[in-house]
Amino acid sequence: MNKKTVIIGATNDPSRYAYLAASMLTQYENEIVPVGIKTGEVFGNKILDIKQKPKIENVDTVTLYIGPQRQPEWYDYILGLNPKRIIFNPGTENEEFEKMAEDKGIEALEACTLVMLRSRQF
Repeated sequence: MNKKTVIIGATNDPSRYAYLAASMLTQYENEIVPVGIKTGEVFGNKILDIKQKPKIENVDTVTLYIGPQRQPEWYDYILGLNPKRIIFNPGTENEEFEKMAEDKGIEALEACTLVMLRSRQF
């Protein structure tokens, strides 16, 4: 059940939720595309520099790990990835961005990627 998932706010710091999500998504055999401001790699995938707005095709899910105050400069980039859905993890909820996504036909979920995976709702 491979869903290409872009992790916005990816990091190779094991204490961060974005790292745990990358780990669990990989365990559940989803293709991950880590994107963030940090460099390095996570589970064999190079973290792509969000400032370069990397082009990514066939995105199923975007899972957000950047707070609402940091999101506006990336709205167009994230929406332009044309994901089927965006998961707003705890602490990333953003009514304005959720509405923008829904207006483009993208499902906006306020949920936790880790819980969704564990409960087979991903």
